[in-house]
Amino acid sequence: MSTPQIAGKLAHAFIHSKLTPLILIASIAFGAAAVALLPREEEPQIIVPMIDVMVSFPGASAKEVETRITRPMERLIWEIPGVEYVYSTSSPGASLAIVRFYVGEDEENSIVRLNQKMFANFDLIPPGASQPLIKPRSIDDVPFLALTLWSRTLDGFEIRRAAAELRNELQLIPDVSETQLIGGQRRTLLIEPDPSKMASYGISTSRLTGVLQAENRATDAGVITRNNEALSVRLDGFLRDAEDVGNLVVGVQNNIPVYLRDIARISDGPDEPADYVFFSAGAAAEAKGISPPDIHQQPLVSLAPVLASGSNIVSDLMPAVTITFAKRKGTNAVVLAEAVLEKAERFKEAHFPAELQMTVTRNYGETASEKSNELLLHMMIAVISVTILIWLILGLREAGVVAVAIPVTLALTLVVFLLYGYTLNRITLFALIFSIGILVDDAIVVIENIVRHKRLPENHGRPFIDVAVEAVDEVGNPTILATFTVIAAIIPMAMVRGLMGPYMRPIPIGASAAMIFSLLVAFVITPWAAQRFLRGAHGGHEEGETESRSTRLYRWFMGKLLARDRNQWVFLGIVTLLLIGAVTMVYFKLVVVKMLPFDNKSEFQVIVDMPEGTSLEKTAAATRALAAELNRVPEITDYQIYVGTASPYNFNGLVRHYYMRRGENVADIQINLTPKGKRSRQSHAIARQVRERLLPVADQYGIRMKVAEVPPGPPVLQTLVAEIYGPDYERQIEVARQLRTILEETPGAVDVDWYVEDRQPEMVFHFDRLKASLAGVSTGEVQQAVALALDGVQPGLLHLPNEAEDMPLKLRLPLNSRSSIDDLNSLRIPSASGRLVALGELGTWKKSVRDRNIYHKNLMPVVYVTGDVAGREESPVYPILAMNEKIKSLQLPEGYRLDTYTATQPPSSERLAMKWDGEWHITYEVFRDLGLAFAAVLILIYFLVVAWFQDFKTPLVIMAAIPFSLVGILPGHWAMGAFFTATSMIGFIAGAGIVVRNSIILVDFIELRLKMGEPLAQAVIDAGAVRFRPMMLTAAAVVVGATVILFDPIFQGLAISLMAGEIASLLLSRMTVPVLFYRMRRRELQNAPAGSTN
Repeated sequence: MSTPQIAGKLAHAFIHSKLTPLILIASIAFGAAAVALLPREEEPQIIVPMIDVMVSFPGASAKEVETRITRPMERLIWEIPGVEYVYSTSSPGASLAIVRFYVGEDEENSIVRLNQKMFANFDLIPPGASQPLIKPRSIDDVPFLALTLWSRTLDGFEIRRAAAELRNELQLIPDVSETQLIGGQRRTLLIEPDPSKMASYGISTSRLTGVLQAENRATDAGVITRNNEALSVRLDGFLRDAEDVGNLVVGVQNNIPVYLRDIARISDGPDEPADYVFFSAGAAAEAKGISPPDIHQQPLVSLAPVLASGSNIVSDLMPAVTITFAKRKGTNAVVLAEAVLEKAERFKEAHFPAELQMTVTRNYGETASEKSNELLLHMMIAVISVTILIWLILGLREAGVVAVAIPVTLALTLVVFLLYGYTLNRITLFALIFSIGILVDDAIVVIENIVRHKRLPENHGRPFIDVAVEAVDEVGNPTILATFTVIAAIIPMAMVRGLMGPYMRPIPIGASAAMIFSLLVAFVITPWAAQRFLRGAHGGHEEGETESRSTRLYRWFMGKLLARDRNQWVFLGIVTLLLIGAVTMVYFKLVVVKMLPFDNKSEFQVIVDMPEGTSLEKTAAATRALAAELNRVPEITDYQIYVGTASPYNFNGLVRHYYMRRGENVADIQINLTPKGKRSRQSHAIARQVRERLLPVADQYGIRMKVAEVPPGPPVLQTLVAEIYGPDYERQIEVARQLRTILEETPGAVDVDWYVEDRQPEMVFHFDRLKASLAGVSTGEVQQAVALALDGVQPGLLHLPNEAEDMPLKLRLPLNSRSSIDDLNSLRIPSASGRLVALGELGTWKKSVRDRNIYHKNLMPVVYVTGDVAGREESPVYPILAMNEKIKSLQLPEGYRLDTYTATQPPSSERLAMKWDGEWHITYEVFRDLGLAFAAVLILIYFLVVAWFQDFKTPLVIMAAIPFSLVGILPGHWAMGAFFTATSMIGFIAGAGIVVRNSIILVDFIELRLKMGEPLAQAVIDAGAVRFRPMMLTAAAVVVGATVILFDPIFQGLAISLMAGEIASLLLSRMTVPVLFYRMRRRELQNAPAGSTN
């Protein structure tokens, strides 16, 4: 017997070793420990540092803010290494820069670099501007849990006080990070001075502010030492209740003190509402343990201010306050959510009144647990299914050997995930499920060859160990080559860049690790298991048994095919036509290309934007009108309305900065659905129906409405985004208006909007500086008085240690004294002489419009036009192609055509130009990177096969089978009505390695028979007949392993590509590869010198 190679040596060393069972047990134990230790999350951890930089410049116009603050700050930020994008907004009086670093950049280093850059340039801050406020943002800031407290009898003020107590208690739980209260009115000591009384006593608002600040103080004054005893001295002047505040002396008239209570109304209670939060049960409320809505029963709490716009809608809304919880990085969301909910329930039972309800309105811990448990179950089903497959084809004992190899390989792969710092999320688990179909192949090849050798007549009576080692050694080198070929096909997928990279990377890393482990297990564990499972088994049929009818038919067909060149050309032509026909399905839109399909989630949002200048109450009434339509959607368990403030944001909201939505004209509706196992429709279909129902109401109230679903992959600003660049911002807005019209007219485009604010009227006070100087009044005094009147000031806190939240002192004029310009004109401003001067005497009011925001992206001014897609072609590709034709026909007064960019920004702002962004940009980047990965796959496979066969032409024949899988993949997507997505492309690329593996099996067998002296035609036919079983086993294992993810919305494309691609490739490559090899080798033999051999 020849000297064994590495595979034979490994098999011989471990087939009887006592170490082998210990390795097996240790692997399973380590895998179980990894499952227990890996934090469970629904989404993968994405490291992409995002930092908000805010600078205020009070009173400055948007243009001045852009010039003095935004542009210099952007240029400094752009100098920092690792910065990928700088988005900025210049608004009147403030600048916001959103800095996004490249994916994978270290978060702490990024924050330090930005801080150093800002601090090193504080000398460049213009007078009147604030220092930069730097706020880092990360995926760990996204709340994983939200509890909403609501009641029919308690108002928002009472609910918020209870919610604050609950939040303070739950913050004590380890690993709970940032918490937030949304909604309700905070307890406030409101001081409302009467302007007429202030005037009669000669007291100004600035005097009130000064007294409140000066009198509300306490300090440790020092120590008195007497009789060897130190006695600390403390001066206590803190204000602790309304009586203390009312007793403050704010002036003296005729030697009689004037108390604050004499000139102001002082109340301890809720602040004036700046936002509203409401809760409502949906049609499926009982599925969540909530009493279903009764549209005929009004809440006992008055909602009159909210519905003051004249709406006659019957309200089933209840006042609510939502508490959100974020977690520390790397924390197990499942365990932490259970701990928070358990403690919250105990606190509720002990401290809350019966009429105060608590509903879990977000629990990503629960969804992560459901998803991981579901996928772990799918993984077990896949393992069992593959084992049954081997049982049916090879036998029960052989299946037992494979059943040992699979869990060992998966366990070791889980350990790699743990060491790599991954979490147990839907992507890592899908990587394992994806791996099952391919990792079992090494064990199948080894066990199939052991069984075949055992059945050979010459091996009867030989020791089983010798037969097994010889069988392993025979297929060892080809198996190593084939395994690394599959790895070469998978690992380049880790090249995908951008936000999509972290979503995809676990698949190539996990699958490659699984393939390496499966190779080692096939050489170490499989022979050991075979020696115990198969040693006493019956030898079975001899290899010379009668061939099956299908094999005889195959031999007959191949014989006819190889007999004449014309037959071969006809066959290859038919195969080529099949391939061309499959590819044209994309062109004719029978198969629609999309980045990722929508996932089946249990939540989505409705984003509401009213025209600028709309009051809070009108926005609330309009939003309530929208929400009334939701009660008729059968899958909705509950929804929350957030008016004037942002709802709890998710990763999509983090990237889109939804958490910064503030103002009287904005609102969100957070919609929760029944669990996906309890409804027949997917969340995307429900969201589409909701959009259709709400659009007529939105049009009636003038609402700009968007339905925001949880994206299946990395979030973007919007599905369709057109960025308009140019030298003049007003001209950019005009071009954007034209593009918006084109987008609105494009079939399938919905939720069309743009980042251009409506013209909001404003009143501007122009000082008469001569009059002001003669009166001895400064501009600062006037600004302070008007600000106090309208927005109020907070000169301090009421010092109540037992209050759960800070209780501010708020000084503000009563509503009836600040509702008109005449009220403001009557404001009294203190002069240098002490005389009070009416504001109307110091200047004039003029009507104007508020400046629009000015947006930049990577230092260039930009106007955004956004939209979503709906209908059959839910991909941005097709609307963009349709719109490009219309955009080309745009006539610009400048005399040139609007340049359109698809991948990069325009090189400068000197000409009007536009760029497509949003999901299109991600789609372009991902398919570009996957295309480059596929090119790298082809090169790596070619090098590997050349190294093995030492021939430059043979690898081309072997790789010719790769495109044949498209004959199955594209029709498979059409038959299933599925999008061709990024996961479909992954399946195609990964399948290339398996296809090449099968081709190697065929060509290697032909070469072996040729070396034995068999004629070329016979060797070619024998290859397809004899080696079909291991090829079929490989394909069947892939198909069975992928079946469990066939109906997953995200990974359906991957399953279809693997299943349909492998079936088509198996059937076509069995004939096409032998035919191509036959033609290549026959030509070589014909051109060979006379007398040479095969």
